[in-house]
Amino acid sequence: FPTRRSSDLTGTQTNVASSATDVTILAANAARKGGMIFNDSTSVLYLLFATGTSSATNYSTQIAAGGMLSIRVGEYTGIIKGLWATANGAARVTEFS
Repeated sequence: FPTRRSSDLTGTQTNVASSATDVTILAANAARKGGMIFNDSTSVLYLLFATGTSSATNYSTQIAAGGMLSIRVGEYTGIIKGLWATANGAARVTEFS
């Protein structure tokens, strides 16, 4: 992959309120160059990198309370869905394009 300087990227920040049911954390975006998801909650955030319904038994990865997930250049441009073990806090999402 070609190296990208941070000055070549534009960040768009959104907040997704926590939910105990399936929500979209980040919409699919073919122009996505990367991103970050910070779990600003006291409970686990379950993420699904697919179009199905996320749940505590149907997920791709977890972000612990206070944890972060980075999406590297060219890694994934599809939808990211999720839910929290207990609804409190939010996901602080930054998408780079």
